[in-house]
Amino acid sequence: MKFVLPILLLIVTSLAASAQPGLLTPATEATARQLMEEALASDLAWDIVESLTTEVGPRLAGSEAEARARDWGSELGEQLNFDRVMIEEFELPYWERGDMSITMTAPYRQALYGTALGGSGASPQSEELEAEIAYFRTVDELMAVEDSALIGRIAFVDGDAIVPSQTGAGYGSANQRRRIGWQHAQRAGAEALVVRSVGSDSHRFPHTGMMTPDGTEWADMPVIAVSNPDADHLRRLYAAGNSIRLDLHSSAGWRGESRSGNVVLDLIGREKPEEIVLIGGHLDSWDLGTGAVDDGAGIAITTAAAALIAQLPQRPRRTIRVVMFGAEEVGLRGAQAYAETHASELAAHQVATESDFGAGNIWQLVSNVSEAGTPAINAIGKIIAPLGIIRGGSDVPGGGPDISPMAARGVPTINLMQDGMDYFDLHHTPDDTLDKIDPEHLAQNVAAYVVFAYLAAELDVEFRE
Repeated sequence: MKFVLPILLLIVTSLAASAQPGLLTPATEATARQLMEEALASDLAWDIVESLTTEVGPRLAGSEAEARARDWGSELGEQLNFDRVMIEEFELPYWERGDMSITMTAPYRQALYGTALGGSGASPQSEELEAEIAYFRTVDELMAVEDSALIGRIAFVDGDAIVPSQTGAGYGSANQRRRIGWQHAQRAGAEALVVRSVGSDSHRFPHTGMMTPDGTEWADMPVIAVSNPDADHLRRLYAAGNSIRLDLHSSAGWRGESRSGNVVLDLIGREKPEEIVLIGGHLDSWDLGTGAVDDGAGIAITTAAAALIAQLPQRPRRTIRVVMFGAEEVGLRGAQAYAETHASELAAHQVATESDFGAGNIWQLVSNVSEAGTPAINAIGKIIAPLGIIRGGSDVPGGGPDISPMAARGVPTINLMQDGMDYFDLHHTPDDTLDKIDPEHLAQNVAAYVVFAYLAAELDVEFRE
């Protein structure tokens, strides 16, 4: 792979003026605006996500493909003139999807479209798993079932498809059936659990995703998500008074210890190299699609933004760090490993954010930084306003899933909020492929990130309390 950056037309006076104290000098602002324009005209982010999804493909955490993705990320960092490139590996248990089939056998025979959820166990190898379903309209109804009440049956938790929204509202509550439903189905003695996919699409594409362990224990039965149209079909049959039977097979399960890792790319600051402005995305993906939207786009956006800054005649004052987090999908393993590995440096992390909500246009900037740092975020908001981005709240926690362990330890955050109207149509499905990314929207994201990263690293302000 080879990536060619455009040549930046820079204002030479920024070399001297940017070192002056103050919030935003004319030359620093001019450089930020120039970077923004260059980002809008660049196809670097597209080239990056095309390379990742084509050359590496899906990148299940702990798999051989995720290891190849780390090598890809390291090579990319070298090609794009980062000053320091590191791979920081860590161990994790490896879960594999295996083979799966699910068929309705009564009131008539019909194949359904489903997929195992992360952490699911396997069906019995020596006997057929066919049983009548016990229908639950919500996960709360399943949670109320008494112990051993579902012996010999398959629990089915329905719910509703997520209503598409700009912010992804509704995902958290709907996700409970995926995350903890199995604990109650297993407690009640069910043979398996089937849930409605946590998504907003009307296609027969099932959504996968990780379950939550019960302490240190995982399911020892199959846990399967079926597509929204299939869940609708089961609901109608149940409402009509039918007895519904399912036949299913799954070979999913844990395959022992493996390795994942974070790829860390640094542009080392010229005056305060120990102070870090961190941006990033997660390198792993689920294995049903090619992980373009979740989260190849985030890797491309943040890497391309930093790579444009790398072409300036001098580095910003602070270090800009791009982190390609590993094993996000299976429980923020890379995020936790980063926070632990860099625990002694977190006090020097000035501000952090992650791109992990697809590739839709950014529409709002929110922040959670110090009172002294908020005017700088306001200034950033003013520069990126022509991109269609409004300035939101200045006391909004967040930054992204992989940022949360750092934020919990006091690292300030901002969030460049993307339009997620179609995100849960694609999220964790076979439909998460490169063709779903709009190159112009991708470039708009890079333009916003490059302004934020450059000014957060260049301005002589403190974002920490």
